[in-house]
Order: sequence, then C-alpha cells, then structure tokens
Amino acid sequence: MMAAMGGVIFGYDIGISGGVTSMEPFLEKFFHQVYTKMKQDTEVSNYCKFDSQLLTSFTSSLYVAGLVASFFASWLTKSRGRKPSILLGGGAFLAGAALGGAASNVYMLIFGRVLLGVGVGFANQAVPLYLSEMAPPRYRGAINNGFQLSVGIGVLAANLINFGTEKIRSGYGWRISLSMAAVPAAILTVGAIFLPETPSSLIQLTNDKDRARRLLQRVRGTSEVQSELADLIEASELSKSIDHNPFRKILEANYRPQLVMAVAIPFFQQVTGINVIAFYAPLLFRTIGMGESASLMSAILTGAVGIATTFLSMVIVDRVGRRPLFLVGGVLMLVSQVLVGAIMAAELGDHGGIGKRYAVAVIVLIGFYVAGFGVSWGPLGWLVPSEIFPLEIRSAGQSIVVAVSFLFTFVVAQTFLSMLCHLKAGIFFFFGGWVVVMTVFVYLLLPETKGLPIEKMGDVWREHWFWNRVVVVGGPGVGEHLPAKFGEGGSQSSVVDL
Repeated sequence: MMAAMGGVIFGYDIGISGGVTSMEPFLEKFFHQVYTKMKQDTEVSNYCKFDSQLLTSFTSSLYVAGLVASFFASWLTKSRGRKPSILLGGGAFLAGAALGGAASNVYMLIFGRVLLGVGVGFANQAVPLYLSEMAPPRYRGAINNGFQLSVGIGVLAANLINFGTEKIRSGYGWRISLSMAAVPAAILTVGAIFLPETPSSLIQLTNDKDRARRLLQRVRGTSEVQSELADLIEASELSKSIDHNPFRKILEANYRPQLVMAVAIPFFQQVTGINVIAFYAPLLFRTIGMGESASLMSAILTGAVGIATTFLSMVIVDRVGRRPLFLVGGVLMLVSQVLVGAIMAAELGDHGGIGKRYAVAVIVLIGFYVAGFGVSWGPLGWLVPSEIFPLEIRSAGQSIVVAVSFLFTFVVAQTFLSMLCHLKAGIFFFFGGWVVVMTVFVYLLLPETKGLPIEKMGDVWREHWFWNRVVVVGGPGVGEHLPAKFGEGGSQSSVVDL
C-alpha cells in the first residue's frame, strides 16, 4: 500500500490538470486567450475552443521531465536500490505541489509541473519493480495491479477535489487542487523511510544472503524460502558475471523479446487514448455542450468506473491470466470508441451542443471504454513489463518502459487538443485503429506469464511459436532458469532431449 502510493500521486497529477484547465478563474489568470475564445468567440468551432499549445504545455511538461528523470532513476535504482528512488520521487512531488499551489505566473506553474514530472519519473521507475520483486509469484499480478488501482484512485480523488474547489466563488479553488498533491506525496516520502529494500536488490547490492533470507521469511510468512532464495542468488550471480552496460546488454538478440515488449507495451498503452480521457475528460464533456460542474461530475463517474474495473482485474488476473484480459479489454475499448465517434460525427457540429440523450450516451460509452482499459491495458501495461526482465537488464528495461510511456504520453497530451480541432469526431476512430493493432499484437506475440516465478520468466520466450526463433536456448536471460521438468539443474542437454 505504501509503495503503491506512488501510483496515487501519478493518478492525481493526471486527473488534476484536466479539471483545473476547465476552471474559468484558472484560465482567466494564466491562459487568457483560451478564456476569451471560450467566452466571447461565437465563431470558433466546438472542437477548437481549447486548442492552445501553451495550455497543453501545462499538462504535458510533466511527462517531458519524467522522461528525462527516468534515465537517472534507472542508474539510482540499480546502483542504490529501489527504496532511494521512491524517496527521491516523493521529495520532488512535495516541491512540485508547493510550487504549483503558490504559482503567480505561468512559468511558476509549468516549473511546478516539471518537478512533479521528476517525481513521477523516479516513482514510476521504482514502484512497479518494487511491487513485482516483493510479491509472491502466485499473487504478483494482483499486487502489481495495485499500482494501476492506485493511479485510478488518484484520478478519482483529483476529480472529486476539482468538483468541490470549482464551486469556491472567490476563484482560488485551483490553488487547493494543485497543492493537495502534497498529501499523498508526504505519505509516500515518510512511508518509504520505513520500507525494506527488496530481497533481489539486497542480494545484488550487498550479497548479504542471511539478511535477504530473513527478509524473505518475513514477507512470505514462512521459513521455507530456500528455493526462492536460491533463484535470487543464481540470478544475481548471473547478472554480475555478464553485467557491463545494461542498456547495451538489452540490445543483444537474446533479449529481443523483452526489448520489443519494453517499447511496444507502453506505446500501445498510450495510443489507446486513455490519457486523453484522463487529462481532458472535463474539456471533452464541455466540448459536447455540458456546463463546468456537469463536466466535472461526468469525469468523476468515469473515474469511479476505472477504479472498479481495475480492482476486478486485480482479483482475476492471476486466475484467468494476462492475455484473455488484454483481448477482452481491447474489444470493449474498440466498440466504445467507434460508437462515441459515430455519435459525435452525426450529432455534434461546429456550433451548439448535442441532445441530452446523446450526451448521456457518450458518457455511458466512455464509461465502457474506461472499463475496458481498467481490466486490461491500464494495470497490465505496468504489470507485464515489470515481470519479464531478467535481473541483469531489469533496471534498464523498466527505464525504457517508463521513458517510452512518458514520451508518448507527452506526444498525445501535447497534440490532442489540436487533433480534436482538426480531426473532430475522427479522433475516436484514430485511437480505435490503434486498439485493433495492439489487440492483434497481443494475440500473436505476447506469451502468458501468470504464475511463473519472476526469476524463471525467460522460459516463456523459448516456448513461444515466434520468439523461439530469435532467442538462443540456454542463453543468458532465456534458458538459465529452467523448470524441474526439463531435468535436474536445467541443463542444455535436457532441453535438446526434450
């Protein structure tokens, strides 16, 4: 719960910007041109009211900073452990929340977002790894999905706070919204002081096997940890024997499946279009003609759906597996996006709103879309990358995942309002097309990983119909940890015999 608080802050930062940028006092103070266009320009298209590069910079600056910070976080996570990265992330969050709440000009505002981005970069690098390494294999999916559940809780909390602060008549509600990020940041920072380092990281950093054994016994609730400890020690020794530059190492052919997933999964997670909904749901609902308060309430409802379905994913992911959830979620997102696009194309012109029935239908369909994401790409987009990397490339692999995620979050956030202005309702067909691509990708190229110990994850690539042509059987990170069924010690000859 303490480690996943990093997800609450990430979600809060995602959710708070969309609500704040729909508040008229905030727009009037920092983005006067957008405010004037919204209030006075009767000629501007519904789809173009909020098209401002400066306004999107407020949202997207966080992700540029997170992108840069993730590479420093990779070094810190590998050389000093997971815990220092979580601590540093919490501290940067606190500073960013203070600066954002006290902002008197747009530069202070954006610099505060940059500091929040640094915090997100460090936390998103360390927290998923921490959760996966601490979790027992049979519960790893549920515990790691707690990170995405926490992101959903953060988004919902931000929407609720925005809904309340928007009603403050004196116009300073946005300051409360921005500064409240300090609450989860303080919990994370103070709580991280008391978190133990992960057993895997302890062995890698100190080689203190007794300390790692005691920690394993404590977190597993049993004294029978010798088998898991042996796997951790073996993985650490292998890592040290071949570990030079992990970023160069991950480019080798034997790690090609992990590298492809490290790039493809976070890329696909962003081009589902989910962060468009998270960032700009209030603006989107205002685009279809809703009032300020109604648009914020609609964002709250979709946020609640996201939490409920992510919790459902936590409950069932270790029973039904990762692949079925990806496929079901993909179909649900695609149908919802096509229907929303069709309604907006048919009913929402450049001027005026749409009928109440159609507005309700759009909200319901976006709720179904969020539900599809909540059971699939939301939690699994963080879970699967965090569990597939062997120890010698784990920090580099997770860093690539976070960097790709931030890069395309930035691209989507920076371009969405302009794309909405030019593509209009076609924006939903654009993201729907990507959902088709990612669902086919999962069906063909992503193996099932449920229930497999994290140190034995290399076997899934060797057994896959496509990746077994790329990886070398018995090579580093792929065949070094074979299950007992392949013969004592997992020798290469026993694989040949099989």
